[in-house]
Formats: sequence, structure tokens, C-alpha cells
Amino acid sequence: MLRKLVAALMMVLAAGLAQAQPAAGVEYLELATVQPTDSPGKVEVIEFFWYGCPHCYKFEPVITPWVKKLPKDVHFRRVPAMFNDEYAQGARAFYALEAIGVEERLHKALFDAIHTGSRLRVADEAALTEWLAKQGVDTKKFAAAYRSFSVEGKLKRAAQLTQGYKIEGVPSMAVNGKYVIITNNIKSFEHLLEITDYLIVKSRGNGAKAAAKK
Repeated sequence: MLRKLVAALMMVLAAGLAQAQPAAGVEYLELATVQPTDSPGKVEVIEFFWYGCPHCYKFEPVITPWVKKLPKDVHFRRVPAMFNDEYAQGARAFYALEAIGVEERLHKALFDAIHTGSRLRVADEAALTEWLAKQGVDTKKFAAAYRSFSVEGKLKRAAQLTQGYKIEGVPSMAVNGKYVIITNNIKSFEHLLEITDYLIVKSRGNGAKAAAKK
């Protein structure tokens, strides 16, 4: 009788764990066409965002500490979503700042400027340039990068990734070229990252494990 009770309890626990795991088609989408990644041997995680998105702005203080704790076999990068011309202007600013090496330093500050205080319009190049000058940025370098061939190429790539990952809104998380979290069924930003963590584990292979040991 005791053995039967223990066996029954184990079955119930197993069923509970199975239900707790995220499900394909519910919490995440498994892409039919795997997207190429830029991080061989590692699990690549992409945050699709837009500077003008208030939800992306609120997500920043949640995702930032999470990124800092990622294991060595995980490579995180941001990709500006490309839905229309308004999104493209924010993406152009992002890649121009990245090209001159100040994006990481100014990412949060730019978000703050857009959503609080001065309500900076990132699509307004003159206003953006004036703001950047106040942040100690070489505006001539920024202007050159803003319409550079390199930035144009990255904009095209961002558009391809937005389409390839079937992104419909931001913020969105994609994992290793294969998985996209279905944000309609996500309860909170913390839940979004929990699903991302699950997909990171699911994505791990020999290459990622080997990289983690280095």
C-alpha cells in the first residue's frame, strides 16, 4: 500500500512539473525556419525593442540585471524592431550610436530622455544631435555613422530578423534562432524572462556547453 501511495504521489508530482513547463504554441513559438545567429557555439538571445515603446522602457530595469547574470555560454544582443518608418528612425539612431561606441553608455539615458523630462523625439535628427552633444558625443562622428553604408546594412538585417522571427510587437525575446516567446500569454516581465531561461536550457548543445567551460 505504501509503495502504491509513493508511486501515485510521484506521478502527481511529475504531472505537475510537466504542466509547469512552458509549452510550444502557448508560451513560445518554435520557428519552422531556423534563423542564422551571430554567436557560434553559444546560445544567442535577442531582445527586440523600440526606443519609442513605453513597455520596452519599463522592461529595461528588469532585463538589465538579468543580462548581467547570464552564463558564459549565452550571448545577448539587442535588435531594434523594424515595422515602419518610425521604428526605422529609432533603429538608425541605435546602430549609429553602436557604430561610434557609445550605445551601451547611452542606452538607458536615451530611453529616459524619450520617456521622461524633455520627451526627446528620436526621429528628430536635429533634436537628437543636440541631446547627444550634451552627453559629450562627437556629433560629427554620429552624423557620419547615421547614414553610413554599415548602418544601412544593419537596418536591412534588423528588418530581416524582425520578419524571420515573426515579431509582432515589442518587447519580444527570441532564443537561438529557433524560439520566440508569445507575449500575448505572458503575465509579467519576470514571466517573460522565466520563459527565456527555459528556452536557453532547451537550446543548449555540445557547442554551447563547451563554450561555458572556457
